[in-house]
Amino acid sequence: MKVGLITANNDFREDLLLQMGKFMDNFVCTQEAPDIIVIDDDVAALQQTRAKFPTTPIILLTAENNVAENKLNLVLQKPFSLWKLIDLMHSANNHLDSSKEGTLIFNQYKLQPNARKITDLMTGEETKLTEKEVNILKYLYKTPNEFVSKTDLQINVWQYNQEVTTHTIETHIYRLRQKVEKNNGRQLIVTDNGKYKLNME
Repeated sequence: MKVGLITANNDFREDLLLQMGKFMDNFVCTQEAPDIIVIDDDVAALQQTRAKFPTTPIILLTAENNVAENKLNLVLQKPFSLWKLIDLMHSANNHLDSSKEGTLIFNQYKLQPNARKITDLMTGEETKLTEKEVNILKYLYKTPNEFVSKTDLQINVWQYNQEVTTHTIETHIYRLRQKVEKNNGRQLIVTDNGKYKLNME
Protein backbone atom coordinates (compact mmCIF):
# COMPACT_ATOMS: atom_id res chain seq x y z
CA MET A 1 0.00 0.00 0.00
CA LYS A 2 1.30 3.44 -0.94
CA VAL A 3 0.72 5.87 1.93
CA GLY A 4 1.15 9.63 2.02
CA LEU A 5 1.91 11.03 5.48
CA ILE A 6 1.53 14.71 6.33
CA THR A 7 2.80 15.86 9.73
CA ALA A 8 4.92 18.65 11.18
CA ASN A 9 6.24 16.34 13.91
CA ASN A 10 9.36 14.59 12.60
CA ASP A 11 9.64 12.25 15.59
CA PHE A 12 6.04 11.15 15.07
CA ARG A 13 6.71 10.66 11.36
CA GLU A 14 9.76 8.46 11.91
CA ASP A 15 8.08 6.35 14.58
CA LEU A 16 4.86 5.86 12.61
CA LEU A 17 6.66 4.96 9.39
CA LEU A 18 8.81 2.46 11.29
CA GLN A 19 5.76 0.77 12.80
CA MET A 20 3.83 0.73 9.52
CA GLY A 21 6.79 -0.80 7.72
CA LYS A 22 6.98 -3.49 10.38
CA PHE A 23 3.34 -4.55 10.36
CA MET A 24 2.04 -3.72 6.87
CA ASP A 25 2.75 -5.79 3.77
CA ASN A 26 4.15 -3.93 0.74
CA PHE A 27 4.15 -0.61 2.61
CA VAL A 28 5.61 2.40 0.79
CA CYS A 29 5.58 6.02 1.95
CA THR A 30 5.12 8.38 -0.98
CA GLN A 31 3.58 11.69 -1.95
CA GLU A 32 3.13 10.59 -5.56
CA ALA A 33 -0.25 8.96 -6.26
CA PRO A 34 -0.73 7.49 -2.78
CA ASP A 35 -3.43 4.88 -2.18
CA ILE A 36 -4.32 6.61 1.08
CA ILE A 37 -3.19 9.73 2.95
CA VAL A 38 -2.73 10.17 6.70
CA ILE A 39 -2.75 13.72 8.08
CA ASP A 40 -1.64 14.51 11.61
CA ASP A 41 -3.90 17.08 13.30
CA ASP A 42 -4.16 19.66 10.50
CA VAL A 43 -7.67 20.40 9.19
CA ALA A 44 -6.34 23.05 6.80
CA ALA A 45 -3.99 20.46 5.29
CA LEU A 46 -6.98 18.14 4.90
CA GLN A 47 -8.80 20.71 2.79
CA GLN A 48 -5.75 21.48 0.67
CA THR A 49 -4.92 17.80 0.17
CA ARG A 50 -8.50 16.95 -0.77
CA ALA A 51 -8.35 19.54 -3.55
CA LYS A 52 -5.19 17.88 -4.89
CA PHE A 53 -6.42 14.29 -4.43
CA PRO A 54 -10.21 14.38 -4.91
CA THR A 55 -10.75 10.60 -4.88
CA THR A 56 -8.07 9.41 -2.42
CA PRO A 57 -9.16 8.31 1.08
CA ILE A 58 -7.73 10.62 3.76
CA ILE A 59 -7.47 9.82 7.47
CA LEU A 60 -7.20 12.77 9.84
CA LEU A 61 -5.59 12.03 13.21
CA THR A 62 -7.00 14.51 15.69
CA ALA A 63 -8.13 15.05 19.28
CA GLU A 64 -11.05 17.18 18.01
CA ASN A 65 -14.47 15.55 17.95
CA ASN A 66 -16.30 17.95 15.64
CA VAL A 67 -14.64 17.13 12.31
CA ALA A 68 -17.12 15.93 9.70
CA GLU A 69 -16.58 12.52 8.14
CA ASN A 70 -17.65 10.94 4.88
CA LYS A 71 -16.57 7.95 2.77
CA LEU A 72 -13.30 9.62 1.74
CA ASN A 73 -12.59 11.85 4.75
CA LEU A 74 -12.12 9.67 7.83
CA VAL A 75 -11.29 10.71 11.38
CA LEU A 76 -9.31 8.73 13.95
CA GLN A 77 -9.45 10.19 17.44
CA LYS A 78 -6.25 10.74 19.41
CA PRO A 79 -4.91 8.95 21.31
CA PHE A 80 -5.18 5.96 18.98
CA SER A 81 -3.63 2.53 18.67
CA LEU A 82 -1.46 1.54 15.73
CA TRP A 83 -3.79 -1.39 15.07
CA LYS A 84 -6.81 0.90 14.78
CA LEU A 85 -4.99 3.06 12.26
CA ILE A 86 -3.77 0.16 10.14
CA ASP A 87 -7.21 -1.42 10.21
CA LEU A 88 -8.84 1.84 9.10
CA MET A 89 -6.29 2.27 6.33
CA HIS A 90 -6.97 -1.20 4.96
CA SER A 91 -10.72 -0.67 5.16
CA ALA A 92 -10.55 2.68 3.38
CA ASN A 93 -8.23 1.43 0.69
CA ASN A 94 -10.84 -1.18 -0.24
CA HIS A 95 -8.50 -3.35 -2.27
CA LEU A 96 -8.34 -6.26 0.13
CA ASP A 97 -10.47 -8.81 -1.69
CA SER A 98 -8.93 -8.09 -5.09
CA SER A 99 -5.34 -7.78 -3.92
CA LYS A 100 -3.29 -10.95 -4.12
CA GLU A 101 -1.26 -9.78 -1.14
CA GLY A 102 -4.28 -8.36 0.72
CA THR A 103 -4.38 -8.57 4.50
CA LEU A 104 -6.87 -7.68 7.19
CA ILE A 105 -5.49 -6.47 10.52
CA PHE A 106 -7.61 -6.27 13.67
CA ASN A 107 -7.02 -6.69 17.40
CA GLN A 108 -3.35 -7.52 16.76
CA TYR A 109 -4.24 -10.35 14.39
CA LYS A 110 -3.32 -10.38 10.71
CA LEU A 111 -5.57 -12.37 8.39
CA GLN A 112 -4.24 -13.31 4.95
CA PRO A 113 -7.32 -14.59 3.10
CA ASN A 114 -5.52 -15.90 0.02
CA ALA A 115 -2.99 -17.81 2.13
CA ARG A 116 -5.79 -19.02 4.44
CA LYS A 117 -3.88 -18.18 7.57
CA ILE A 118 -4.09 -15.83 10.53
CA THR A 119 -1.09 -14.55 12.47
CA ASP A 120 -1.03 -13.42 16.09
CA LEU A 121 1.08 -10.26 15.82
CA MET A 122 1.88 -10.40 19.53
CA THR A 123 3.56 -13.80 19.33
CA GLY A 124 4.15 -14.34 15.61
CA GLU A 125 2.26 -17.63 15.75
CA GLU A 126 0.50 -18.57 12.50
CA THR A 127 -2.68 -20.65 12.31
CA LYS A 128 -4.00 -22.26 9.15
CA LEU A 129 -7.70 -21.75 8.46
CA THR A 130 -10.29 -23.43 6.31
CA GLU A 131 -11.93 -21.54 3.45
CA LYS A 132 -15.16 -21.30 5.45
CA GLU A 133 -13.33 -19.89 8.49
CA VAL A 134 -11.69 -17.27 6.29
CA ASN A 135 -15.05 -16.33 4.78
CA ILE A 136 -16.61 -15.97 8.23
CA LEU A 137 -13.87 -13.56 9.32
CA LYS A 138 -14.03 -11.61 6.07
CA TYR A 139 -17.78 -11.16 6.37
CA LEU A 140 -17.58 -10.09 10.02
CA TYR A 141 -14.77 -7.69 9.09
CA LYS A 142 -17.05 -5.96 6.57
CA THR A 143 -19.65 -5.31 9.28
CA PRO A 144 -17.40 -4.03 12.11
CA ASN A 145 -20.03 -2.07 14.05
CA GLU A 146 -22.88 -4.58 13.95
CA PHE A 147 -23.66 -7.93 15.52
CA VAL A 148 -24.40 -10.44 12.77
CA SER A 149 -27.13 -13.06 13.07
CA LYS A 150 -26.81 -16.71 12.14
CA THR A 151 -29.24 -16.04 9.28
CA ASP A 152 -26.86 -13.35 7.95
CA LEU A 153 -24.01 -15.86 8.02
CA GLN A 154 -26.15 -18.52 6.42
CA ILE A 155 -27.00 -16.15 3.55
CA ASN A 156 -23.62 -14.51 3.04
CA VAL A 157 -21.14 -17.26 3.95
CA TRP A 158 -23.08 -20.43 3.17
CA GLN A 159 -25.12 -18.88 0.28
CA TYR A 160 -28.36 -19.85 2.02
CA ASN A 161 -27.69 -23.56 1.98
CA GLN A 162 -30.81 -25.07 3.54
CA GLU A 163 -28.76 -27.95 4.92
CA VAL A 164 -26.75 -25.57 7.10
CA THR A 165 -28.30 -25.39 10.57
CA THR A 166 -27.69 -22.87 13.31
CA HIS A 167 -25.79 -25.63 15.13
CA THR A 168 -23.40 -25.90 12.17
CA ILE A 169 -22.71 -22.17 12.31
CA GLU A 170 -22.25 -22.23 16.09
CA THR A 171 -19.81 -25.12 15.74
CA HIS A 172 -17.76 -23.29 13.09
CA ILE A 173 -17.56 -20.16 15.25
CA TYR A 174 -16.61 -22.17 18.34
CA ARG A 175 -13.87 -24.11 16.54
CA LEU A 176 -12.52 -20.95 14.93
CA ARG A 177 -12.26 -19.19 18.28
CA GLN A 178 -10.63 -22.19 19.93
CA LYS A 179 -8.14 -22.55 17.10
CA VAL A 180 -7.04 -18.90 17.05
CA GLU A 181 -7.45 -17.58 20.60
CA LYS A 182 -5.55 -20.40 22.31
CA ASN A 183 -6.02 -18.83 25.74
CA ASN A 184 -4.14 -15.67 24.73
CA GLY A 185 -6.68 -13.45 26.48
CA ARG A 186 -7.90 -11.69 23.30
CA GLN A 187 -11.33 -12.51 21.97
CA LEU A 188 -11.46 -13.04 18.23
CA ILE A 189 -15.24 -12.97 17.94
CA VAL A 190 -17.67 -11.41 20.43
CA THR A 191 -21.04 -13.11 21.00
CA ASP A 192 -24.20 -11.33 22.13
CA ASN A 193 -27.68 -12.89 22.21
CA GLY A 194 -26.75 -15.46 19.60
CA LYS A 195 -25.21 -12.89 17.26
CA TYR A 196 -21.55 -12.37 16.36
CA LYS A 197 -19.15 -9.47 15.86
CA LEU A 198 -15.45 -9.36 15.15
CA ASN A 199 -13.50 -7.93 18.07
CA MET A 200 -11.81 -4.89 16.50
CA GLU A 201 -10.31 -3.49 19.72
